[in-house]
Amino acid sequence: MSTQPTDPASPLASPVFRALWIATVVSNIGTWMHDVGAGWLMTSLSPNPLMVALVQAATTFPMFVLALPAGALADIVDRRRLLIGAQAFGLLAAAGLALATFGGITDAGLLLVFTALIASGAALSAPAFQAIVPELVPPPSLQQAVALNALGVNIARAIGPALGGLIIAASGPGAVFTANAVSVLGVLIVLAHWKRKTAERHLPTEHMLGAMRAGLRYALRSPELRVVLIRAGGFFVFASCLWALLPIIARRDLGLGPLGYGGLLTFMGLGAVTGAVLMPRLRGRLGANALTRAASLLLAGAMVGLSQAGQFATAAAMVFLSGLAWIAMLASLNGGAQAGSPGWVKARALAVYLLVFQGSMAVGATAWGALASFIGVPSALLAAAALLAIASLALAARFPLDPASQLDLTPSAHWPAPMVDASVRHDSGPVLVTIEYRTRPADTAAFFAAMQAMRRIRGRDGAIHWGVYEDTAAPGKVIETFTVESWLEHLRQHDRVTNADRQQQDILRAFHLGDAPPLVRHFVTRR
Repeated sequence: MSTQPTDPASPLASPVFRALWIATVVSNIGTWMHDVGAGWLMTSLSPNPLMVALVQAATTFPMFVLALPAGALADIVDRRRLLIGAQAFGLLAAAGLALATFGGITDAGLLLVFTALIASGAALSAPAFQAIVPELVPPPSLQQAVALNALGVNIARAIGPALGGLIIAASGPGAVFTANAVSVLGVLIVLAHWKRKTAERHLPTEHMLGAMRAGLRYALRSPELRVVLIRAGGFFVFASCLWALLPIIARRDLGLGPLGYGGLLTFMGLGAVTGAVLMPRLRGRLGANALTRAASLLLAGAMVGLSQAGQFATAAAMVFLSGLAWIAMLASLNGGAQAGSPGWVKARALAVYLLVFQGSMAVGATAWGALASFIGVPSALLAAAALLAIASLALAARFPLDPASQLDLTPSAHWPAPMVDASVRHDSGPVLVTIEYRTRPADTAAFFAAMQAMRRIRGRDGAIHWGVYEDTAAPGKVIETFTVESWLEHLRQHDRVTNADRQQQDILRAFHLGDAPPLVRHFVTRR
């Protein structure tokens, strides 16, 4: 490990990445300490399983609400300033909860409010943190940087809960909330000293609502990313039961104190670290789809075991397996989301993934907490485990998770600049684009079939209408048409086209007769 900082192939050779990675690990430790403190404090303020589960919901729901706006902001504003503001907001919220707790005024409602505010700061930061990684390390180090970030999260998961339990036992939850506030300072210092280089834009910055709409459109119309979202929703809504009910299992069913509860979470973190180490080998042997299926079944089995656990050792073994399964699923889904999104929309695409992730966790935690209030915690765990196994097997068969790592999503810039006169402004539009192909009449059916891929590509990148037509008077003469809202949006399409899109267009080009390329025309509505 001592050679990593000087190894040019290592992301840790980048001083900013190295400093930010260390600071983020410390901050994540503080976050896990807060989670232990909040969950444990709620069991004292209100032992109702629903209220305990609402702590998890308060942690995840802000991500559901803010993920897409945060992703759009991360793609259109200075990411460094966004991160500084979001981290400062989280620090103030953590400090406010600490003061309220030391002052003895924290009740169940106030705890949920402050937890949601702290989570809001994290939600505003999350897409930007993921999107800046390519700015901090050279391209050959990117995959290792992503893996190091995942490892840092799991190191914090292994340390934070145990440390939080110790502090709660010694000084109470208020001390944990204070430590969480202090843990953010390192990240703020690194960001304040980072001299970020901003890329020059040759097109105007997207508006907030338009950027959000473009990100959501891309996520819903990209088959690779849509599979990730479906699989994420089908997993997290049931897996959330474990996270939501673990505090009450520790305190009421196992009779543990805060140190014991922190110990359980530490075993989960150790399982996650173990899973992160084993992931490359398991992924190579099983493939992404089989690995996620196995991880879901392993987690379901661990939840069944936890529902019957009557002592710490058994529960620790079950949460260790849960951590291993959790990181295998999380890494596979996150890797699929990363690989399925190009640079221009990466923060927004990842934000949509986080929206599904955290939204499923929030909804699931609330539902399982409510159900546990009626049928009991063990029965709720058994029900969630059964549904998780059924849903995972069904979704793995219907929506196999095949990572898009073979897709080259780098910009191709192969579209020639359109010829326009001076009267066409950025706000001119709508714009109709036509591409005329000449094919052999015998190939028309195959050409139309291949053209269907363009429906997805055009719609994903901004088209509001699309069609393909054959000339009734000249068989083999085919025109593809698509409409975009404005001339500026069409120029953005030029920037968004990738090498993977170019490969699909090359397939269509092979049908075209003659040496001249297909004829492209642009028509603009005059107002």
